[in-house]
Amino acid sequence: MKSLALLLSITLVLAGCSSTPSRYQHRQDFTPRPISDVHSLPEPTPKAEPRSAMGNPVSYRVFGKEYRLLPTAEDYRERGQASWYGMKFHGHTTSNGEIYDVYQFTAAHKTLPIPSYVRVTRLDNGKSVVVRVNDRGPFHGGRIIDLSYAAAVKLGMERQGVADVEVEVISPAQPKAERWVQVSALRDAEAAKRLQQQLQQRLQDAGWTVSISPSADPAPLHRVRIGPVPEGDALQQLLQELQPLNLGQPLLLARHQL
Repeated sequence: MKSLALLLSITLVLAGCSSTPSRYQHRQDFTPRPISDVHSLPEPTPKAEPRSAMGNPVSYRVFGKEYRLLPTAEDYRERGQASWYGMKFHGHTTSNGEIYDVYQFTAAHKTLPIPSYVRVTRLDNGKSVVVRVNDRGPFHGGRIIDLSYAAAVKLGMERQGVADVEVEVISPAQPKAERWVQVSALRDAEAAKRLQQQLQQRLQDAGWTVSISPSADPAPLHRVRIGPVPEGDALQQLLQELQPLNLGQPLLLARHQL
């Protein structure tokens, strides 16, 4: 089950799931009507909100496993698999009593307070989306967040269904996250310098800074990095600019990873 409507209590929900017909109109989930331009849909703006009256028990149990809610969303960051849920759940209530809309940027999480705002970044392509957590799930091994269809499209994962992501809580006062793009790590300091100069010349019109950061090893690696770059469209444009250079898969780094 990808979504639990904790409207009365976890016990009632689970009893309903096990002893009565499904509350969903469709037995199987299926893909919604395609979104012609996902970038035209507005992402939610993080704002201070009280915890929902529903969907925030101290703990609850699903499929024999107990989950305890985090006391706060502050500093939460995790990597794992994201999945998404579609039309089977469209129009039905989420855990806090709202109506699930596949074309809104929302998500389900097992232990974050509801509502919370998180930035989900797909690790293999750098695409990211801000979503509002208003539901519980996913209750499948290895998956840490269940995204709306719109959010899945924004990350480019609507076809395969799952993707490796990083989930990071954002607060209303927190500025948009920045990334550093590491394009190479070379033992040869002169080669690293030449690459840095070539990239700086190519990217100077865009205003990006290309730097070299030596590692602390006795024989250091000279890491060529671009940044900081705000997540979102700017990061995607930079990654597209780098593709023709055949530098391999760039490494995306957050500030704490530098």
